Amino acid sequence: MSVLVQSEPGWVLDSRDQVCTICIRWKDGQRSHVQCRLKGQWFQMCRSHEAAAVAPTGHVGGLQEANKPAKKRKRKHSELNQGEIDSQIFHEKIRSVVAEGTKFLLDSSRSLGYLNGATDTVKEPLPVQECRLAALCEMAKELPLVDDEEQEHVQSLVTEGGCTSHVDLFSRVTENRTDGAAVVTLMGEEYVIPPHASFLLSDFTRIQPLVHYGRKFDLIVMDPPWENKSVKRSRRYSSLPSTQLKRLPIPLLASPNCLVVTWVTNRPSHLRFVREELYPHWGLEVVAQWLWVKVTTSGQFVFPLDSPHKKPYEVLVLGRYRPSAGHSTSSSETSEVPVEDSRLIVSVPSALHSQKPSLSEVLKRYVGADASCLELFARCLQPGWTSWGNEVLKFQHTSYFTMTPADDPADISKEEDKPTVTL
Repeated sequence: MSVLVQSEPGWVLDSRDQVCTICIRWKDGQRSHVQCRLKGQWFQMCRSHEAAAVAPTGHVGGLQEANKPAKKRKRKHSELNQGEIDSQIFHEKIRSVVAEGTKFLLDSSRSLGYLNGATDTVKEPLPVQECRLAALCEMAKELPLVDDEEQEHVQSLVTEGGCTSHVDLFSRVTENRTDGAAVVTLMGEEYVIPPHASFLLSDFTRIQPLVHYGRKFDLIVMDPPWENKSVKRSRRYSSLPSTQLKRLPIPLLASPNCLVVTWVTNRPSHLRFVREELYPHWGLEVVAQWLWVKVTTSGQFVFPLDSPHKKPYEVLVLGRYRPSAGHSTSSSETSEVPVEDSRLIVSVPSALHSQKPSLSEVLKRYVGADASCLELFARCLQPGWTSWGNEVLKFQHTSYFTMTPADDPADISKEEDKPTVTL
């Protein structure tokens, strides 16, 4: 996603600007060219969820709310529990920031013809391909561990002759070392791999190759699989107890002043854990708290702003890694760009469960264009980034892309870059 609008309240990300690139496709040792575009219908949320609460008639913060009250859920108890009270307090604290900032950003977007309700006419069902990556990671844990000194921790994605069949995805960091994207067959399935992307397919027990990769990162973004009732009911993925996150070797992966960004659910206990326990454990200083505001293609909140059950926003906690006093730093390492607090990121969310917007363009100014970037618990890849997770290739599967033959890349016209409007 590219940045469409940038102003004091935050940014609007253009979900129409999907990945479109010419890929070298390796299949059975043969090389060809294809044009790959991430399917746009994942970002066609046209109507807000008339959620579980009664939404007041009219506008909130300049955004149209549901005119008809939705049915309330019957509560077993009339009194709120402590978690619900904490959520209400947090919501009241940030409500005006969300309402007023989002209105300003949406007005700016509409002046450019965006978020006016226009949708893609192409309609396709969501992929039914079952992601088996996590299960394969479990199976790989049965393989014997190789001594760190004897183990090669990095490998090229494509070997000589275009072979990918012998690539060890579970105990080595795999790199696409070329300037172009590639479509390759891995474990019997085809995946789109962006240029200069690196990845490790593993869970906590096999994260050591990432530590021994030999790189320190200037930006680390993570979207942990937080425990909650919805995840348990849906069984879409395995959740992780909060305390287990402390096992992540952030101090071994972060460069001095590394910016660490964590997606947090709206559960107050998770937010407190990150700010007061997890970040201090890693030696991180909390520097800002941002909000991702989810809207429809016509600019409505995806849920009523004051819904007591689901909110149209999620939280990001940003921190800087502060090494121990004994760690020597160069002058270049000590310089950093201050991160503003209470910024908003506004975008149309993906229909794919738990897929977050890319933050690479938004965070570039705080870490530099040449920063070394890492995503943890990733489910897709980004050009130039290193990614880790037990489903790290999930959304790179070709079923999420439209692929058309491209015999000669020079004959395919590239879309002009859309300018970012700074207000």
